[in-house]
Amino acid sequence: MPKTKRSYLLSALLAVVAVCGGDAVARVFPFGPRHRAVNDLANQFVPFHAHLWDLLHGRADGGLLLDWQAGWGTSFLPDYGTYLSSPFAPLVALFPRGDVEYAVYAVTVLKTAVAAAAMTFLLRRLGPAGAWWWASVLGASYALCGWSLAEGTYNPMWLDGLIAFPLLCLVGEWVREGRRPLLGPLVVAVCWLANFYTAYMATLGAALVLLVRLALTDSFRVRALGRAALTTGIGIGLAAPVLVPVFLGSRHAYPGVVRDFAPAAGTDFLARLLPVTYSFATPAAFVCTAVPLLAGALLFRRDAPGRERWLWGGLCAAVALSMQWGPTHLAWHAFATPNGSPYRQTFVLSGVLVLAAWTGLAHGLPDRRSLLGGTAVVLALAAGALPSALLTSWSLLLAGVGLAAVAGAFLLPRRGRYGLLAALLVAGTLLGQAAATTAYADRERLARLDDYPPWGAEHERRAAALAAADGWPAYRTDSGLPRVAGNDPLLLGGQGAAYYSSHTPAVLTETLAALGGGWTSRGRNLLSLDNPVTDALFGVGARWRDGEVVRTDAYLPLVTVRPGGPLPAYGPSPFRNQELLLGAEVYEPPHAGACRVGTEVFLWAPDATGTARLGDRETRLLGGRPKRRAALTSLGVQRVPGLRPDLPGPGELGCLDHDRLRTAVTALRARAATSVRVTSDGIRAVLPPGSTGTAVVATPHLAGWHCEGAAPVPYGGLLAVPVRDGRLSCTFRPPGLRAGLAAGAVAVLALLGVAVGLVRTGRPTPSPASPPSTNREKNVSALTAGAPSGLRRPAARRSA
Repeated sequence: MPKTKRSYLLSALLAVVAVCGGDAVARVFPFGPRHRAVNDLANQFVPFHAHLWDLLHGRADGGLLLDWQAGWGTSFLPDYGTYLSSPFAPLVALFPRGDVEYAVYAVTVLKTAVAAAAMTFLLRRLGPAGAWWWASVLGASYALCGWSLAEGTYNPMWLDGLIAFPLLCLVGEWVREGRRPLLGPLVVAVCWLANFYTAYMATLGAALVLLVRLALTDSFRVRALGRAALTTGIGIGLAAPVLVPVFLGSRHAYPGVVRDFAPAAGTDFLARLLPVTYSFATPAAFVCTAVPLLAGALLFRRDAPGRERWLWGGLCAAVALSMQWGPTHLAWHAFATPNGSPYRQTFVLSGVLVLAAWTGLAHGLPDRRSLLGGTAVVLALAAGALPSALLTSWSLLLAGVGLAAVAGAFLLPRRGRYGLLAALLVAGTLLGQAAATTAYADRERLARLDDYPPWGAEHERRAAALAAADGWPAYRTDSGLPRVAGNDPLLLGGQGAAYYSSHTPAVLTETLAALGGGWTSRGRNLLSLDNPVTDALFGVGARWRDGEVVRTDAYLPLVTVRPGGPLPAYGPSPFRNQELLLGAEVYEPPHAGACRVGTEVFLWAPDATGTARLGDRETRLLGGRPKRRAALTSLGVQRVPGLRPDLPGPGELGCLDHDRLRTAVTALRARAATSVRVTSDGIRAVLPPGSTGTAVVATPHLAGWHCEGAAPVPYGGLLAVPVRDGRLSCTFRPPGLRAGLAAGAVAVLALLGVAVGLVRTGRPTPSPASPPSTNREKNVSALTAGAPSGLRRPAARRSA
């Protein structure tokens, strides 16, 4: 096998062995009884990938533009562009639907391996091709950085940014040399489509690397910067059909928490550079000890040009310090402090450290003076971290053993089989430190983050029962309570109110809250609302409750006609708001604190936490705005006269008369659509002859709905349109789709213009790269001399 392919495969193999080995040590899925279903991995990524599986197999309700399953009908393109647009995501379709968690894990490991191979490719492109195994180890060290092992593993969409950084640095090399003007924008487009959020950070990092590379060459700086801007602009423009709807989807989303940035303590920052540490609010900056040792040694190398030493050392320091300063922190995160971990750009620091390490290694193995200097740098960083409470005994042990092993590898004689021993020492250090960090992070996540039950036999039974009861679009089947995760309709099936996304529409959250809905995550994680009135209004004919599917006939079709007049205006009481939307009074107020016998008792106590009791029935509430909001909750049917509920705090009671509800539903059914057809991008309905007034669709009035004949209006937060000709035809187009398509078309024309220019002028001669110095060539020879044949430099260097 050629050394080139061998180096890529070795780096990918090292990454896979370290990740899977660490998970096996921690006995975490799929290697043990501990599950991985934590935080957003369980709430968002697994359910969204399950929905993608359904889309690819033709089993989903909706399409790329409109999702009919979650949130009573939501825009899907922004979710696709945020969670599922990675080129790796469709691979889940190769697994059985019930193995979606295995599929997501496999994709996560695959992305880590590809990131290792991508960095290895970049390193070999920048430095001597002879040191193939060093490129493999450093490439894998980048992919196995602490950010990847602690953060990216349960936010697998971010791992596309881990791949993007070396690819965008490679584009920077093409730009610097005037090469591949057509391929460069395409690579940028793929990176930004895969995950725009981390691609933005990777682009900033790649731009800084390009500036350093240009400063080292003293040639074509202005022209290269212009080419870089053009290449990036065209690439982002090609991705605009997805990026613009994603951006506007965030603009229409319910506002998340706004936080002021607080930098991590310096000792904690330094501690996270070491293996086996964990903290949610500090940068996971760990990278194999070989990397900071080599990067530090670069500063003391006499055979490296001074400009090279100080530019790379300054870049590493600047990136690290920029993570701790408010203005640059905002710049890294697109000028919005994240709602969660505030150090999501940490992978760029790891990448820059690896590039600095490789730059030093390109001059040959460090001599004793520079090796001593690099060791002093590592020891100084470790000493600065000693006061941190984040350090563990394993952190210091593995860091010390790793430093000794890597330094020892450099001190071995540079001949015979010692090269193999050096490779084993360095690779062993990487595997041991990365696997241990993985295992430690696995354990700590389960102890510190919200966790959810993993997919199992009970979920299979629930999903099968929901599928058997499905009657869409004649009625909705709600996945119900208790919930499994934040997007149960996508994971389990059916069509309900539950929905959790960065793009949860404000109109959906506000409408659900007005009707008595509950939430977590400050209004972006909406819960299923188990209430007979809202079930009737939103056409829920079946729902999961208390371990089985419960059916009802008191529901409305998706489209009904309401009399003309003022549009509903909600007040503070969800009981009155439900009646306003229904057009009938169905709740009675309690008398002396107790409901009439035969009515169902409902409690509205959004801020209460505790247990409510009515007789021998107990209901658990979990509220407390703004983070959580308890839903309107049934306490059961009143069976004993004068029995008052025991409440955990202040609340409002409503007594539901089911006979009145059925009468109101029957009256509205007489004015309902005679036929309804839903599509992947809209809804069509035929109304009763002679209908007048307003046609109301039981779906949120999202920005992006367009109806024939009249502009849609919000009817209590629902989609509505004045009746014109007895028909309703509405199409959903996500805001920004047309603008994104227009921007994409302009980018295509610009790319074609570049192609035409190349044809007319002939293929441009690449700009000269930085000429290698005599010292570098001399020390590269020293690096490969006496090493195994696979380490020796070939006669001609390959270029990408």
